[in-house]
Order: sequence, then C-alpha cells, then structure tokens
Amino acid sequence: MTPVLDLHVQTTLESPGRSFVLDARLVSQTARTALIGASGSGKSTVLMAIAGLAPQVQGHVRVAGKTLLDTANAIDLPARARKVGLVFQDYALFPHMSVEQNLAFGLCRLGKRPSDAEHERINALVQQFDLQALRGALPRYLSGGQRQRVALARALAPQPHLLLLDEPLSALDTQLRIRLRAELAEMLERVQVPTLLVTHDPSDVEALAQSVVEIDAGRVMGAQASAA
Repeated sequence: MTPVLDLHVQTTLESPGRSFVLDARLVSQTARTALIGASGSGKSTVLMAIAGLAPQVQGHVRVAGKTLLDTANAIDLPARARKVGLVFQDYALFPHMSVEQNLAFGLCRLGKRPSDAEHERINALVQQFDLQALRGALPRYLSGGQRQRVALARALAPQPHLLLLDEPLSALDTQLRIRLRAELAEMLERVQVPTLLVTHDPSDVEALAQSVVEIDAGRVMGAQASAA
C-alpha cells in the first residue's frame, strides 16, 4: 500500500547561540497522524519542509505516492504547486481581507480575480463551514472558533492532498480549546483529507489522531496507534 506520507528531510537551522540539525524520517499509513515532542524538537520545521517553506532542505517528501521533494533527483516543487494545506498556530488570516477574500487567496494568485469555478469553490466552502453571515467580515471581528473555521476552509480551498495543522489549539484558553477541539475533530472527519497535526497536548492526540509519532532533537523516535 502506498503510504499517505513518506519523508526523510534534513536541514540545519542557525540562530544566535544555537545550531539545530533536523534529520527526520517518517512513513505514515493513517489518515490523521499527530507529531509530538518538546518545544524546539523540530515538529514545526517538519511541517515547513513538507509545505516547501523551510530553507535548504535535503531528502525527499512524498504524499500519496506523489513526489514533492527529491533532492537526489533535482525535484523541489514550489510551495504553491505542492497541493498541501497549512493552518498556522495563530491562523495567520490576512487582517485587511474579508472572510471571502481570505478564502479566495487560497485559490488565486495575488491580484488575480477568481474564475467562475473558483467562485463556486468559495461558495461551497462558505456553506460547508457555516460562514454565510461572515463573508464580508474582517478577522478582528471573528471569534476564535470562527477564525479557526476560516483558516481551515482557506487551507482546504485548493483541495490539497495533505493538510498540515501547526498546534492550532495551543493559543486558546482551556474551555475554548475543549470546544474547538471537538469542532475540529468533526470537521476533519467530514472533509476526509489526510492530516498531519503538530501538538504537545495529549488531548489533541486522543481526539484528532489515529497514530502518533514522537520527535526529539530533530529525529523521529517512534510511532504508535492513537485511541482516536
């Protein structure tokens, strides 16, 4: 069976007083995988490498058999061509854009008007994520749950082959995190897009993942089934 995700990525990150070497191997056969580990262990860097946003990455990344990166064979697809959706920890919605414009950004190149087909896709996402009353709203007027739905809808707009979630609940208070975790679990079950989730919260793993992989100091230590 072709793995959902097959990667071996290597890169060195330099920062003042620290040099970090990432050398991570991962093969996942499950639709929803959680990547766990301590802060600074390399979790988010793995996501950036898959998405094509990490600098000077060596190795390979394959999603459902499609090669996104293979430096041995001079293959390195640009981020926009990788068909990977990414939701950042703070959702990273464009503050000057309405909900509808944020969704359109996931489909259209900067400055390009949406085509009829793209308008249909935006309308479908607005319906699917219950955003009808919020189409013209700016992100600062949205609740935490509404921002999460917009960020997820924007990531899914181009119909990605893989969805990456970078600690999407960590910035929330406890009660909101509990409620939005349940909503996110329901949405992931509904959209049925293979997902790699970075988290440090065991409750996220239990609710959202089918398998869990631990990373420590830039290296994957092992994998196991989740209770989800």
